[in-house]
Amino acid sequence: MLRRAWKPIAASLVVAGPAYYFYTSRDQTFELPVRVKDSDGKKQIVMKTLPLLPMTSINSSLRESSTAVTKSRPYGVTWHHTTAALPSNDPIEDAHSHQIIQSDDGKSDLLFFSVFDGHGGRNTSQLLSRTLINAVALKLSQLAASTTASSSTKSFTDGLWAIWSKSPPNSTPTSWDVPSISSAIENAFVEFDQVLLDAPISILKQTLQVGNSTAKSPVPDLSSNASGIQTMQAAISGTCALMALFDTAQKDLYIACTGDSRAVAGVWKPTADGKGTWEVDVLSEDQSARNPKEVERLRSEHPDDEADNVVMNGRVLGGLEPSRAFGDARYKWPIGMQELLNQVYMAGNGTPLRKPPRTFKTPPYVTSRPVVTHRKLSFEDPSSLRFLVLATDGLWDVLTPEEVVTLVGGHLAGLKGTIPKSTLPSLVPTSVANAGVDGKAGKHLARSTKQGSWAFVDDNLSTHLIRNALGGGDEKELRQIMSIPAGTSRRYRDDITVTVVWWEAGKENEAESVTVKSKL
Repeated sequence: MLRRAWKPIAASLVVAGPAYYFYTSRDQTFELPVRVKDSDGKKQIVMKTLPLLPMTSINSSLRESSTAVTKSRPYGVTWHHTTAALPSNDPIEDAHSHQIIQSDDGKSDLLFFSVFDGHGGRNTSQLLSRTLINAVALKLSQLAASTTASSSTKSFTDGLWAIWSKSPPNSTPTSWDVPSISSAIENAFVEFDQVLLDAPISILKQTLQVGNSTAKSPVPDLSSNASGIQTMQAAISGTCALMALFDTAQKDLYIACTGDSRAVAGVWKPTADGKGTWEVDVLSEDQSARNPKEVERLRSEHPDDEADNVVMNGRVLGGLEPSRAFGDARYKWPIGMQELLNQVYMAGNGTPLRKPPRTFKTPPYVTSRPVVTHRKLSFEDPSSLRFLVLATDGLWDVLTPEEVVTLVGGHLAGLKGTIPKSTLPSLVPTSVANAGVDGKAGKHLARSTKQGSWAFVDDNLSTHLIRNALGGGDEKELRQIMSIPAGTSRRYRDDITVTVVWWEAGKENEAESVTVKSKL
C-alpha cells in the first residue's frame, strides 16, 4: 500500500551505479589525531595511522544487531518495525525494547517501543529495557482499576483495557482522557526511578535490622553483597529514556521523553498531482542543559544564589549534559547519603563513588519525569502520520529530523543506489510542520551537509539511517569513521540505537506474525 502510494516519486529518479560497493584506493590507511600521555604523564595530541576496514567488515558491523518484525493484526493493520544498534562504547551503553499487549477480544493492541541512551555504564539502561514498559503498563492498569467496579475480579488486561474501551462492562462513568493517561505515564517514570534510587538504601536498612554491623564498625561492609552492588550500579549510572505507546483502539500515540533522545514522525500529505510530500513532526524536545526551557526550569527549582552554577558550560552543575535521566544518583542523593553508601558498598572493593560537583547544594538536580506528547492516529486517512523514528542522540548528532524523514520516505518509496544529497529533496519533498526544540545548540551536524551522497543499500530501515549518519554513499568517510577502534571512537561518534515503526491498513486477512533478522 505504501509503495503504491509513493510510486510516482520513485519512478522519477536516476541513481548511481554499483560504484558504492567497489571503492578502491591505493591508500588503505588513514591518520587520526589521538590524545596520549608522554613520559612525564602530560597529555598531548599525536597522529596515529589506522588501517581502513574493508566494506565487508563495515557492512557486517552495521547489520550485526539489526532486526525487522512484521505483524499483521486482526483489526486490519500490518505493523512493521526495525531496530539496529551500533556501539562506540565497549560494551554499548544503549538499549531498547518493545512489547505488544493485546485486548482480550483481539480487536485492539497497545504497542510499546522504547530506546535508552545510557551513560556512566550500561547498568541503568539494561535494567530499564527489561522493566520500564511493564512498569508503565502496570500504572495504566491501576489507573483503570481505581474507577472500575469489581476490579478485584478483573485480570490485568481487563483492567488495562478499561482505559481504552469507550464503554467497558461493569464500569462506573469515567473521564479517561489524554491528560489522565499522560499523567499516569509520567508518574510511572518517576516512581520507577525512585524505586531504583531507594533499592541500595533498602538493602542497607535490612542489613542493619538483622544486626550485621559491629561495635568497631557500626556501618556494615556490603562491598561483596552481589544484590547490593547491582542496585548501586543501576542507581549511580544513568540513562535517558524514550518511549512510544500506540493505542489502536482510540487511535492515539503517546511519546514520553526523559533526556535527549528524540522521536520524529513523518506525516504524508498527498498532492493534487498524485504524488505527495512529507511533513516533519518532531515529537520530543531535547531535554539537556543546552535547551533554554530546561535551563529556566532548573534555575526555578533552586535558590537564587545557585542561578549561575546550576547550569555551566551547557551541563548540569558543569557535569551532566541531559537535564532529565533515570539513575544518576550523584545528582540526586544528598551528600550525606552518597558518603554513607560509598562507605557501605564501594570503598571495600576499590571503586569509590565520584564526589558530587563542588557546587552541589540542594539536590535533586536531575529528574526522571518525562514530557509526554500526544498525537491522533488514522489508519484510513492517506493524509496522516505514517511512520515514527525513535533514536538515541548518536543519530541526531549528525542528522537533522528533516534528513531522517527524507531518508525514511525515500526508502519506503523504493529508492536504491547512491543519490547526491543535493538531489534527494527534489525526489522526496519535505516540509517542517513542527521543528521542536533543539537542545544541542549547534554542536552537531559536522557531517550533515549538502555535499556528498546518501546510500540506499540496506533493506533494514534502522541500519539504513545509521549508515547514512556515518557517511552514507561516501565510502571513504564511512570506512574511516567505522575503522576507529572502541575507546578512541567515542571522541568521534556516540552509541547509536534506532527503531523505526510504520504501518499499513487493509490487511485483515493476513493475521500472522513474521520476524526476520537481517542477513549479514
